Amino acid sequence: MLIIQNLTYIHPDKELLFKNINFAVNHREKVALIGNNGTGKSTLLKIIAGIFAPTEGQVYTDNSLYYVPQIFGQYNYLTVAQALQINDKLQALNEIIDGNLTEANIAMLDDDWTIEERYIEALKYWQLEGLDLSQKIGTLSGGQKTKIFLAGISIHQPELVLLDEPSNHLDTAARQLLYDFIRSTSSALLVVSHDRILLNLLDSICELSKRGMTVYGGNYDFYEAQKEIENQALQHNVKNKEKELHKAKEKERETLERQQKLNARGKNQHKKEGMPKIMMNKLKNDAEKTTSRLKDVHTEKINAISQTLNELKRELPDIDRIKLYFDNSMLHKGKILICANNINFGYSKQLLWKEPLNFQLTSGERIALKGLNGSGKTTLIKIISGEIEPVAGKISRADNQSIYIDQDYSLINNQFTVYEQSQQFNCATLQEHEIKIRLSRFLFTKDDWEKPCEMLSGGEKMRLMLCCLTLNNRPPDIIILDEPTNNLDIQNIEILINAVNDYQGTLIVVSHDRYFLKKVNIERDICL
Repeated sequence: MLIIQNLTYIHPDKELLFKNINFAVNHREKVALIGNNGTGKSTLLKIIAGIFAPTEGQVYTDNSLYYVPQIFGQYNYLTVAQALQINDKLQALNEIIDGNLTEANIAMLDDDWTIEERYIEALKYWQLEGLDLSQKIGTLSGGQKTKIFLAGISIHQPELVLLDEPSNHLDTAARQLLYDFIRSTSSALLVVSHDRILLNLLDSICELSKRGMTVYGGNYDFYEAQKEIENQALQHNVKNKEKELHKAKEKERETLERQQKLNARGKNQHKKEGMPKIMMNKLKNDAEKTTSRLKDVHTEKINAISQTLNELKRELPDIDRIKLYFDNSMLHKGKILICANNINFGYSKQLLWKEPLNFQLTSGERIALKGLNGSGKTTLIKIISGEIEPVAGKISRADNQSIYIDQDYSLINNQFTVYEQSQQFNCATLQEHEIKIRLSRFLFTKDDWEKPCEMLSGGEKMRLMLCCLTLNNRPPDIIILDEPTNNLDIQNIEILINAVNDYQGTLIVVSHDRYFLKKVNIERDICL
């Protein structure tokens, strides 16, 4: 059982991340923790794991706990055995087997005589057979690092597991192993993820936002249906509040016009009656005060309605506000852009692909580039974009513009501000105010324009990259996306899907995210 009570966390820089969070995870319950980037999901897991201390509140658990982080760089100096937290036990076991039956070795092993069998079985399950336990974590790929920490679950058999984006860096086969593990495990799970398939395997959804924690008693499909109902109600409230605002402004106009007519009629009547000037001035001042009081009453009411309306609008999703607005007339659908005949790549006599590649890319196609880690996907991308040439076979390219967007958005210079970065792509020589209008369209407000790019989240970098694409004279003929969803939250994945679906050129995607591939309407695969 995990119980979180009144949990608050304030960053060392005094920024409040979340306040008074309350929720629980029961024995064997499988719970998703979702929310936009920056709401504090990873921080909350670290607090539960005991890595961070909360500013206020309590974390109660009577379970053995195991934590799988999202980022592994801090463990690069460890060996595989040390990362798996089995180094000391294995050493004690081996010494006992060799006859060194000391109290220290017996205490260290703590009757865990099956530790060797469990780690061998765990590595086998995660396709890490034969991995040297003395190898440094820093020498492994991202996928291997993830699988090492996932293997630790089976070794230590905890009652509660904290998983932070566990499907990141995993290829399709490894993701399937993860899904199978989640279905079969008897451990309680608290999972931060944007993987829709994974989220649909869990019992309930906890959404962390600025308003706190909201619990939905079902998987992600259930959550999405409930959110749609909430959003429809929100849209209805916005429309009603807009009507109320319109009526209030109309009422103000009618009231002030009526008062002005009364004032004018009274003034004319008093003139006819020959009222003294001093009395006329007093009546004029009284009339102006009455008008001013009426205006203040209506202004206060209108401001209150406007404030409520703005608060409601801020709760609306941003997904539909972002469009690429490319001039798609410049993209000629069906035009042959790339033609590859028996191509291969390698160094000396060692070729990368067992069988040479043959394919054709035409304008408007949507293609998934698939293969295991190390199969040469990045090399093929470089060949397609013209960065390198094959060492065997022939490739012909029609005149085209391609852009390669990796998961780290390396085309963005972290030293630039948001506005300076957009200027780097301003081939259409747009004026400053025009660029800032584009930035606003991609949800970058005035407060963001001078923000350094290094301070942007993954979702913000994605939106800035999309904005930059619209600042060119013409749309690219080919957009290549390399694991585009790895560093995005669910909302920003939807934004990316909607924006990409506005694009009518050739789309090439490297991704293990089946949901994303389906939503961007992939038509065929190139398998390596």
